Amino acid sequence: MKYEFKLTEEKEQPVLSVREKTSVENLPQVIGKAYSDIIQYLGELGESPVEAPFCAYYNLDMENLDVEMGFPVSKKLPGKDHIQPNKIPAGKQVSCMYKGPYKEMEAPYNAMTEWMNDKGYEPTGISYEYYYNSPEEVPEDELLTKIVFPVK
Repeated sequence: MKYEFKLTEEKEQPVLSVREKTSVENLPQVIGKAYSDIIQYLGELGESPVEAPFCAYYNLDMENLDVEMGFPVSKKLPGKDHIQPNKIPAGKQVSCMYKGPYKEMEAPYNAMTEWMNDKGYEPTGISYEYYYNSPEEVPEDELLTKIVFPVK
């Protein structure tokens, strides 16, 4: 499959997020709860997300994933309980839009890693996925996910 990679320079992006450690098996439930809690809290604040929800992956340990789930927001907002203000740092990013099942995302990740190596870009160690729809809304082969690697 052919993927299109983009290198962009991005500004710092404020977010409201929840960071947890979980196994890959529990990830869908953890993500669902975090998104629901954040959306409810944004409603209390009278705010709305400015972009699709994301997950940041700080490691790839499938038994003990370190993940941050959240929404980009227009400005720094106060936290509440387990929901915290954070930011996606400014800098260069390599991104790719992927259409298809989550379970087949290894292919675009591998292709992105190869492309970055060929171009001399070094990932910072964190990857982001932005989810533009969900398995509750569309068939698996219609899922749209933007994969982002901040790079040095």
